[in-house]
Amino acid sequence: MTHDILNNEHCNTSASGRKSHHSDKTKQNLITRLNRIEGQIRGIKGLIEKDTYCDDVINQIAATQAALNSVAKILLEGHLKSCVVERIQEGDHEVVDELLITIQKLIKK
Repeated sequence: MTHDILNNEHCNTSASGRKSHHSDKTKQNLITRLNRIEGQIRGIKGLIEKDTYCDDVINQIAATQAALNSVAKILLEGHLKSCVVERIQEGDHEVVDELLITIQKLIKK
């Protein structure tokens, strides 16, 4: 799925704070997707302002949620393949609990 855009990424957990370092290709892909989502949200707002039929608005909301989930999946995959693996290799097993909390937030409804 996103294997090609996730290569050469890693996370930095230095004392100055945690940061991820995505490749330029991955970052651009995520920004493009988020820009599209931003447009979808503006479109939903416009539909509501125009009193569009509720079912049509709900369908647009569902499409936007799916797009956000896609961004989250890309980030999660990169996080697992780089940050989580690196931290476990360094002996930091707290990352597993952190990851479980993050996954619970993602799937919470």
